[in-house]
Amino acid sequence: MTERFNNAASTWDKGDMRTSIASSVFQTLSNRIALKNTMDILDFGAGTGLLSFKVRPHVRSVSGVDVSINMLEQIELKNSDGVEVKPICQDILANPLEERFHGIVSSMAMHHVEDTQKLFDTFYTHLKKDGFVAIADLEAEDGSFHSHGNDGVYHFGFERETLRAIIENAGFSNVRFHHAYTVEKEVQNYPIFLVTAHKVV
Repeated sequence: MTERFNNAASTWDKGDMRTSIASSVFQTLSNRIALKNTMDILDFGAGTGLLSFKVRPHVRSVSGVDVSINMLEQIELKNSDGVEVKPICQDILANPLEERFHGIVSSMAMHHVEDTQKLFDTFYTHLKKDGFVAIADLEAEDGSFHSHGNDGVYHFGFERETLRAIIENAGFSNVRFHHAYTVEKEVQNYPIFLVTAHKVV
């Protein structure tokens, strides 16, 4: 999976689909989470930073974590004196970060993680008290979304109530689902949700 993302990094932002998803996810997120210039944010599965760079002007810092070094190199290329995202190449499920964040955001990365419960357990430990998660991914689908095939895809989207139970089991409260975007393809349409939740202890 990492090899595929490394190979795709240089052309990842080409075309409208991924940029449209990131824009809509950010709009949905910012309508429901009050982003503040005192916040340090972690973007999980940040890729080339499509979501990171939309969040960054509204907060104190954004760290983009990913397992693909080539994806993160694209973040480095986009960094400027005015807007900078910190790239981190690390599997935080196996090797957690020492830093704690006010919020964790993610767009279309969760279905590439096999153990969803461990993922949200990991998110919980990486958050400060009163921190939030805002995670976007596919509604449950039939496996046809990825035109390149399903190598490295562990979940064909997610059923909301099943995911809600996982998130609450990790310790989160105030779990809310919001429609963020619909990817329209010739075969069918694929809705994308944003789920938000908070660590209140």
